[in-house]
Amino acid sequence: EVQLVESGGGLVPAGGSLRLSCAASGFTLEDYTMGWFRQAPGKEREEVSCINRYDDYGNTYYADSVKGRFTISSDSVKNTVTLQMDNLNPEDTAVYYCAAHPIEWTLVTTKYCLGDFGSWGQGTQVTVSS
Repeated sequence: EVQLVESGGGLVPAGGSLRLSCAASGFTLEDYTMGWFRQAPGKEREEVSCINRYDDYGNTYYADSVKGRFTISSDSVKNTVTLQMDNLNPEDTAVYYCAAHPIEWTLVTTKYCLGDFGSWGQGTQVTVSS
């Protein structure tokens, strides 16, 4: 059974940093595309970043709103995915979700992350004060 557990959310001032982690179990990271999504109150869910290793090549995607500030990484030994968030601003306030989907049903490039992610964590709140 695929399970995803996020951690690392919290309250930070604008300009601060947070590091979110997603502990994955029930599958091997190399076989999946991992994604971070977020949803702010009253807004639709937004894709933030994705990562996979297709054909042994690391592929990552970042939304324009976070490019240059957020960094996604994966650790196949620990089976975790991390989202390092720097220079946070109040617009980054949201519940952040980790998601996973079998790699063969996704496509990740620098311009987009395509896939109907089927497995989700419970989410972790990130609040950035102005």
